[in-house]
Amino acid sequence: MTVTTRFAPSPTGRLHMGHAFSAIRAHDFARERGGRFLLRIEDIDGTRSRPEHVATIVDDLTWLGLAWDGEVVFQSARLDRYASALEKLRERGLLYRCYCTRAEIAEAMSAPHGTAAVYPGTCRGAPARDAAHCWRLDMAAAVALGGELSWTDHARMVANEALAQGDVVLARKDAPASYHLAVTVDDAAQGVTDVVRGRDLFAATHVHRVLQALLDLPVPRWWHHDLLAGADGERLAKRHGAPTLAAMRASGVDGLALAARLRAGERV
Repeated sequence: MTVTTRFAPSPTGRLHMGHAFSAIRAHDFARERGGRFLLRIEDIDGTRSRPEHVATIVDDLTWLGLAWDGEVVFQSARLDRYASALEKLRERGLLYRCYCTRAEIAEAMSAPHGTAAVYPGTCRGAPARDAAHCWRLDMAAAVALGGELSWTDHARMVANEALAQGDVVLARKDAPASYHLAVTVDDAAQGVTDVVRGRDLFAATHVHRVLQALLDLPVPRWWHHDLLAGADGERLAKRHGAPTLAAMRASGVDGLALAARLRAGERV
């Protein structure tokens, strides 16, 4: 099977060096093995995605010397695939409507017996009503149906711990699919064999492995790399003031030289 990786940014803002580092890792992983490197634009969030950011992503990757195979894939053109996957899960009784607002969820999580960052299941078993809602996966039922699962990260076996992630959202009130559902469906449809991404997404992989089992999808290998850090040791990200690649391009920085420094593991 041809090794296939992908880089899948969201066009809700401009890329920074953390994105560049991850894109280079995925690109080089495929190229070193004679494989394919794909570019997918995760523009399913219609309220925040911007066409101008798509153009900037293309320019940034080209500036870094990264070339992808085939056409760029847009999630906004694949909504029927996500709807079909959701319907399969609904038919199996694995989804339930959640009417909670963000404020209500935050309040429940801050209660004395609440679990930080995990939805407490407030709407599980609640009667359906005519109101805005998202669709959540009943994780306990999903894990019971999926059976004992595992996955590989850097060629080591990882026991699946999806229950710890709680009843995740698979379709939002304002979007037809969540990241969890869309990325799982798309990776399978595009024949991705190796998912090369940051360690910040390690926990999400437990959820993706369960969805693969429920939807009878192929299971890739995962390679979660360390996150790029600045001279102060802090993760390079937009909220920490990391410069955008577009700003660096505009200031005359050599993209190929920057990519070489990132490959060599130099501080940037």
